Amino acid sequence: MSDYDVVVIGAGPGGYVCAIRSAQLGLKTAIVEKEFLGGICLNVGCIPSKSLLKNADVAHTLRKRGEEFGFSFENLKLDYSVAVKRSRQVSDRLTKGVGFLMRKNKIDVHMGEARVTARDTVQVKDREGKTTDLKTKNIVVATGASAIVPSGWEKDGETILTYWEAILQEKMPQSVVVIGSGAIGVEFSTIWNSYGSDVTIVEMLPRLVPTEDPEVSAELEKAFKKRGIKVLTGHKVESLKKGGPGVQVVVSTADGEQKTIEAEQALVAIGVRPNGRGLGLEELGVEIDERGAIAIDDRMATNVPGIWAIGDVTAKLMLAHVGMAQGTVCAENIAGVETIVLNYEMMPRVTFCDPQIASFGLTEEQAKERGYEINVGRFPFQPNGKALGLGETTGWVKLIADKRYGEILGAHMIGPEVTELLPELTLAQMMELTPAEIARNVHSHPTLSEVLAEAAHGVEGQPIHI
Repeated sequence: MSDYDVVVIGAGPGGYVCAIRSAQLGLKTAIVEKEFLGGICLNVGCIPSKSLLKNADVAHTLRKRGEEFGFSFENLKLDYSVAVKRSRQVSDRLTKGVGFLMRKNKIDVHMGEARVTARDTVQVKDREGKTTDLKTKNIVVATGASAIVPSGWEKDGETILTYWEAILQEKMPQSVVVIGSGAIGVEFSTIWNSYGSDVTIVEMLPRLVPTEDPEVSAELEKAFKKRGIKVLTGHKVESLKKGGPGVQVVVSTADGEQKTIEAEQALVAIGVRPNGRGLGLEELGVEIDERGAIAIDDRMATNVPGIWAIGDVTAKLMLAHVGMAQGTVCAENIAGVETIVLNYEMMPRVTFCDPQIASFGLTEEQAKERGYEINVGRFPFQPNGKALGLGETTGWVKLIADKRYGEILGAHMIGPEVTELLPELTLAQMMELTPAEIARNVHSHPTLSEVLAEAAHGVEGQPIHI
């Protein structure tokens, strides 16, 4: 039996950051992980998928853009398995890095399955079945979320997959139906299409990436169709089963019209469910909703003193960087030091399809619904010198501001490397800068960031280069 100030359950981005920050603040800390350090993100999620997307970008350039850049091949060969192996190397390197950080910060790592048996006790069962009780003043639950697969959809990991199997498989499907057009769906669609796979996206809602600005959805659909990706929005999956070359997917429209799609594989990417149940928390009276999400306050505290929760298991905003921010705030509240209250609405949201998507804050519609009078600045990448040089001119930046005070209410971007452009705008919003001040900030030339300045000028109706 060991005594700790903090025991964190789950070593994903939220969990390991919380553990590090706790240790930095002088708290004796342990972390429990049943699978692998770094969690889903580092091992079978954000990190390896970004590696695959880089390979996909190269593959797409070689396959489709040779004439534009002045090269040709008589017999181009693309080995998708090499891309997957490279992604595993990237993932392994970062996972080892998390292990190093645990040792550096003197955090005890317990590999095994955790169960909370009392307000001050976490029981850990290792792979051999041996149990160890960890006594602690604070328990932080950071157990993440799992892919949703409806009953009747027989996921076998070979023909019917979730992101987990998809990111590890070394073969590329020649044809695939992607069910769901959130980040996972559109990123895998980009990867497989870039290598030449026949991709069909099925989305039940009326548009792609349905949580994004409607104009972003329209721009992405146009870009995807240009790439040859088939898009079926407003289509419900009636059935998914093995058959034909691999799977048969029956879909229907709102009018009841049905069609059957056959493909080698189907990727189920309709969302994830918080992993809040089965940990012993219900028996202690911790508030958990019907989805399995743990209820927390602004401090990341649950309704039971000494038990905290962060990351996807809270269902606040299921993004790795949000979990990291929650982990930091949680540790600081446990330690009783100065901290902040997170504004989830203004958190950055990024999707690494091609073209990339980045956003935060309110859409135009949401701002108007809340009674704001708004100014909107827009600027496309088409006239931007750096974008032209890169050969990546699809997309634009849209900046939304309160007309009266100039307060930044939101931004929505689609185009080259917009995921890297977003921090300037989120920082400006957090520090209460106005679009006029962003416009006055001199942006290096030629850079993509100049589009941000032009959009900021556009809020006042005075863009320069259009």
